[in-house]
Amino acid sequence: MKIIISFLATAFLAAMTFAQEETVSPAESTAPTSEEKASATVEETPASKPAEAAKPAAEKKAEPAASPKAAATAAEKKEAAAASTTAKAAPTAAAMNTKGMSVKDMENAWEAAVASHNSATIEGMIAGDFVGVSSKNKFIGRSDELAEFKGDKDTYKSAKNEKLNVKNFGPNVTVVTGRAREKGTGKDGKPFDRTFLFTDTWMLRGGQWQCVASHITKIKG
Repeated sequence: MKIIISFLATAFLAAMTFAQEETVSPAESTAPTSEEKASATVEETPASKPAEAAKPAAEKKAEPAASPKAAATAAEKKEAAAASTTAKAAPTAAAMNTKGMSVKDMENAWEAAVASHNSATIEGMIAGDFVGVSSKNKFIGRSDELAEFKGDKDTYKSAKNEKLNVKNFGPNVTVVTGRAREKGTGKDGKPFDRTFLFTDTWMLRGGQWQCVASHITKIKG
C-alpha cells in the first residue's frame, strides 16, 4: 500500500513539473516574436531619416532656380533707378521763347546759351538763309553755325557780352557790334580766356527778330 502511494506521489510531482514546463514554454516562445518586432521597428526608423534628410536638399535645390529671376528683377530696378537719376541730373535744355524780345536781349541770351550749351535757343535765333564768317575764318551757313556750336566740348565758367552797340536801319533791320568774353576749361583740361569781336545783322520777320548775317573775329585766347 505504501508503495502505491509513493508511486502516485512521484507521478503527481512529475505531472506538475511537466505542466510548469509547458506553462513556461509558451512565454519563451513569444519572446522571439517581440524581439523580431523590436528589430523591425529599429530597422524602419533609419529608413525614414534619409527621406526627411532629402527634403531640405530638395528645398535648397529649388532656391537657386529662383535666384536668377530675382537677380534679373533687381538688375532691372537698378537700371531703372540709374536711368531716372541720370534724367534728373541732366535735363534736356529747352528752347528760350525769344518772341517779343529786343535784339540786345537776344544777343545776351545767345552768349548765355554758349555757356550752357543750349543749342535749342540758338536754333530759334538763326535764320534759315543765314550767312557768316566764323572765328575760325571760314564761310558758314546755318547748318555750319549749329554744327560748330553743338561740337563745342569746352566747360565754361562765364560767357558774357562786355560791350554792345545797337543801331537800327529802319523798322526791320538792326546791326549789332560788340565784344564777348568767355572763360573756362577746354576739353584738353587747359584753362582759357577768350575775347571776340563780332558784327551781327538782324531782321524782323513775322514779328520775331532773326540773325541773318554774322562776322566773328577772335582777338584774344
